[in-house]
Order: sequence, then C-alpha cells, then structure tokens
Amino acid sequence: MKRVDIIARSEKLEDLKEALNSIGVQGMTVTQVYGCGLQKGHVEFYRGREVTINLKPMVKVETVVCDVPVQLVMEKAREVLSTGKLGDGKIFVYDVEDAMRIRTGTTGTKAVTDDEIVEGEE
Repeated sequence: MKRVDIIARSEKLEDLKEALNSIGVQGMTVTQVYGCGLQKGHVEFYRGREVTINLKPMVKVETVVCDVPVQLVMEKAREVLSTGKLGDGKIFVYDVEDAMRIRTGTTGTKAVTDDEIVEGEE
C-alpha cells in the first residue's frame, strides 16, 4: 500500500477528483492548506504598508492506493494539475505499513479496497 499526498492549486481540485476517480482511486481526504515553495511569496501593499505574502492557499489531497499503480496516479495527477508555472504543487509518496477499517476491524489492503458498503449506510 502507498499513500499519495498531492498538494495543488485549489481551483484544480474538481479536475483532480475526476481524474483520480477515472483511474479507480476510490477514496481521498481533502484539506485546505497554506504553503510556499520556490516562489517564496510576493510583496503587496495593505493599508499603506508593505506586506510579504508568502503562504499561498492550496489543497492537499491524500489517498491510499493498492490496486492502482502509484506511477499511474502520479502521471494522471500531473496531467491535470500542470500549468507550467511556479506553484503547481507537489506529489509525495509514502509506504503504508498497515490500515484498519474502524467499523469492522478489517486490516491490511482489504481495509482500503473492499467495498463493504451496506445499502442505506453511506
């Protein structure tokens, strides 16, 4: 199992969700985050004072993949997220040692991949 964290422009979230769903990525967690990378921010004037804006609003999409090759996830994400400009984001990949579905106690890859939704329970 691999955990894939994608930090991207907020306006690209819907495109990313559609792209990941199209290749079989089943679930994800999305968080609003602020960060800076190589661009280190920019200077603006606010009420007559110079202010350095160095944290840009972004989204962080986290998912764990087992059945979908990680390289495919990375390629698909890059395909829909790349604008060719600074601030497009980053993708990080981590090993996942184990997982557990809290409701059932199922562990391992089955906790992530098995579709155990009972009708009327979502």
